[in-house]
Amino acid sequence: QGQLVESGGGLAQPGGSLRLSCVVSGFTLNLRYYAIGWFRQAPGKEREGISCEGSTVSAGRTWYEDSVKGRFTISRDNAKNTVYLQMNSLKPEDAAVYYCAMADSGYGCYQSSQGRFIHQSDYEFWGQGTQVTVSS
Repeated sequence: QGQLVESGGGLAQPGGSLRLSCVVSGFTLNLRYYAIGWFRQAPGKEREGISCEGSTVSAGRTWYEDSVKGRFTISRDNAKNTVYLQMNSLKPEDAAVYYCAMADSGYGCYQSSQGRFIHQSDYEFWGQGTQVTVSS
């Protein structure tokens, strides 16, 4: 059974940076065949999608939620089966448990007729989460 394992979380000061990694293993297909997404859940709040990227084989686009646009960057290294989230200019409101997830190609990260890009219910495979704390 495949798994996703996040790392890189921790404590950062406001204005600081963290880089989250998500290593994918145990899947028959390479990472390039999957859409990837990063989600986060703060205490008392619902899990929200903050960034996604369509599969490499479909030349899928990248999307960011407004609150992280210009500060966070999603990327992947298909050869290493690893997904990244570079987080810069961190704010206290970025504190949450961060999850990476994968969806089949063509799902998960696309613009719907309602204008929505990230589709959480499409993501079948999830990591266990990594805690990010932003505090001085």
